[in-house]
Amino acid sequence: MSELAALLFDCDGVLVDTERDGHRPAFNEAFRRSGVAAEWSVELYGELLSTAGGKERMRRYFDDVGWPVPDTGRAELIAKLHRLKTDLFMEMIEAGALDLRPGVARLIDEAQAAGVAVAVCSTSNERAVTTIVRVLLGPDRAAGISIFAGDMVAHKKPAPDVYLMAANTLESPSANCVVVEDSHIGLAAARAAGMRCIVTRSAYSGDEDFTGADKVVDNLDEGIDLKFCRALVQG
Repeated sequence: MSELAALLFDCDGVLVDTERDGHRPAFNEAFRRSGVAAEWSVELYGELLSTAGGKERMRRYFDDVGWPVPDTGRAELIAKLHRLKTDLFMEMIEAGALDLRPGVARLIDEAQAAGVAVAVCSTSNERAVTTIVRVLLGPDRAAGISIFAGDMVAHKKPAPDVYLMAANTLESPSANCVVVEDSHIGLAAARAAGMRCIVTRSAYSGDEDFTGADKVVDNLDEGIDLKFCRALVQG
C-alpha cells in the first residue's frame, strides 16, 4: 500500500492570501518609487495572475500597454522593479500585515509530527517564500520545511518542474506526494507531476475550473487533515 511521503504547499494563496493585498500593492509601490506610470487595480491584477511569476507578469503587462524604456533597458527595469517589489512585500510580511489561512499551521504540525516531509513549492522568488515561512509559520516549523521556488527551475507552473524538483530532492515518488494549491495553474502543475492535489480557493481563484482536483475546499479546516491526505495516496 502506498504511503504519504510528502506534503507540498504552494505559497501565495495557500499559506496566506497574499495576491490582492500583498503582492499587488507592493508592485504598485515599486512602480511609484521607480517613476513608472503604472497601477494595477484589483481587477487587472486578477487577469494578470493567469501568467505565473512576477517578472513574467510585468513583461506581459508592458508588452500590452507599452514599455517605459527602450528594448535594451527592459531586462534591467524588470529586475530592478522586482527586487524593489520583493523588499516592499517582505516588509509587509515582517510587519504582520498578513495572516496564515485557516488550517495551514495545523496540517503542517500534523505532518511534521508524523514524520511526513513538508515543502513549499512556489513560482515566487526564494527570498519572499522563505520570509513568509519563517515569519508566519515560526522558526520551529520553518526548520523542517524545504523551499522550492520559481527561480530554481527552468519552467514555472503550469509546468511540473518545481514539484518534480521537490519530489526528487525529498526522495519521494510523485505518487506518494500530495499538493495543496489554490489556482488552476497550480493544479495543472501538480497533475502534470503525477501528484494528488487538494485545492483551497483563494480571493482570486474562486471561479476557476478545478476539474481534476482530488478535493476543492474554501480552506483547510473543511475536513482536510493528515488522515485525508494519506487516504488520497492509498487510493
